[in-house]
Formats: sequence, structure tokens, C-alpha cells
Amino acid sequence: MKKNPFTNDPDKSAIWTMLVERDIIAFCHADWEMVSHDFIASGFMGIDGNKIADPDQWSIGFPDLVSYKNEWLRQAQMFKESADKTRLIEEFNALTDLSQIEINGDTALAHKKFDGYFTNHSGDQEYLNWQTLYQCRKVDQQWKICGFMGYLPFPLGDQRKSSTVKKLPSGAQQHKTAGPYSPVLEINSNKLVVISGQAALNMDGNVVGATIEEQTEVTLQNCLSQLEKANCTFDDVFKVNVYLKDLADWPRFNEIYQKHFIHPMPVRTAVQTPLLLTFLVEIEMWAAK
Repeated sequence: MKKNPFTNDPDKSAIWTMLVERDIIAFCHADWEMVSHDFIASGFMGIDGNKIADPDQWSIGFPDLVSYKNEWLRQAQMFKESADKTRLIEEFNALTDLSQIEINGDTALAHKKFDGYFTNHSGDQEYLNWQTLYQCRKVDQQWKICGFMGYLPFPLGDQRKSSTVKKLPSGAQQHKTAGPYSPVLEINSNKLVVISGQAALNMDGNVVGATIEEQTEVTLQNCLSQLEKANCTFDDVFKVNVYLKDLADWPRFNEIYQKHFIHPMPVRTAVQTPLLLTFLVEIEMWAAK
């Protein structure tokens, strides 16, 4: 499991353990009893943001704890019957972030975010991307959940251009061996920016780097330099074409590549082909503003 980031703060540590570690393990085993004591039933209510930034579209998804429990168990049971629990726990742990918790006396607000791929009950890769604000209260020295606002877009509003210009359609899936890319994106933009294929060249026209890692980094920086001329960043990129001299370099290329992009990742095509000079990789990109 992911390491608790609040080991020096007993209250925040307890909230993190409740909302991340215990919740993930219980969900993947469809064991409600493991978390039943973490809730305050009286007055409990869950708001469903429907993954929409407009509050007018939010609704009372769970008017009481019983309705939330039933939906929690319904979803958990699907995974329990058909998924590898160990793998699922690892995947949920990797895509879950709870690094912001505000405490005021015996009340707390925890910002839990989900961003990444997991293997669904059908065995397909599915992208999970939303955030939930948990309202917590300390009762008899134990932190409990008294309500939440969930299924909110992440990020909320127009904090990142990619959240409004490019969108992963609901239900989009891809095979288990898929790399760091999206299978499909919806684009809603006012301007398109396209850059020519970039390679590991400096301004003097000399090849920089002898390994795929070195050339990938230089090539990506050259791409970014071109994008910035049109007031774009990697966050605005929705389509990438990759040309590799040797597909055996694919895993090492991905290790560098994926560090530069946020979800939803750009759609991508990659092929092996002869390249000029001593290039190991060439990359072209499409961006939207």
C-alpha cells in the first residue's frame, strides 16, 4: 500500500488510513463490515457531482447511509467476483491521492482524488478520474464520515486546459497491455496547433544523446519549445505520433514519455521505421486550445 503521508499528525493519519488504506482493501474484498464503523448514519448524505463542473447539475445521489452502502456493495461485488484482488488493490492505491486534509476542531474536510487506470470487472483497462470531498467528524476520539460531495470533475473547473478542451469519453476502455495513452478523446477547441516531427537535435543541427532515454528527453523538450511558441504546453496535446528506430526501445521510451503528460493522456500511434542520421526517435504532436 501507499505510505501514509501524515505519520507525524495522528488525526490526519487516522483520516488517511480510513479513506485510503481501509476503504480500498474493504472495497476490493466487498467487505462492508470492515468500514461500517467509519460512518455516522444520522444525517448522512452524499452529493453526486455527475462528473460535471456545473453545480446546477449536481444531485442528492445518496439521501442516507443505506443507499450509499447498497451502491458501494453493488460495485464492490462486481470486482470481487471477477478481478484479481491483489492487482486491483495495487491499482486503486496507485491512482488514489489524499494529500490535503483540513481539520478544524472535531471536524475535517478531506480532498480525495482519483486519477489513473484500473482493471474493471470485465478485465478491461478503464480510466478513473474524479474527486470527492469527505466531511468527517471526530466522535469518541475516532474520526468518522458524516457526508461527502463525490464524482466531482478533477480538476474542477478550468484549472487545466486539458480538463475542458480534451476529454476521455465515459466508458472508454483499452486492453490490459496498453501503454501511457488514451484510446479515444473528445476535443472541443477554438484553435489547433500542429508541430512537425522533432528529434534530438540542438540548434546547431547536432544530434544530442546516444541512448533512447537521452534522445527522448531532448526530443520532448524540442517539442515543448515549438508548442510554447503557440502558447501551448504538453497539457494541451491530444495526439502524438512516435517513430522509433527500434521497437525494442519502446518500454524505455515510455518511462521518459509518461512523466511529461497528465491524464487524460494524448491518443498515440507508434511505429518502427528507419530514421535520419543517428536518430533513435522522432515525435510529432497535435495540440488544442
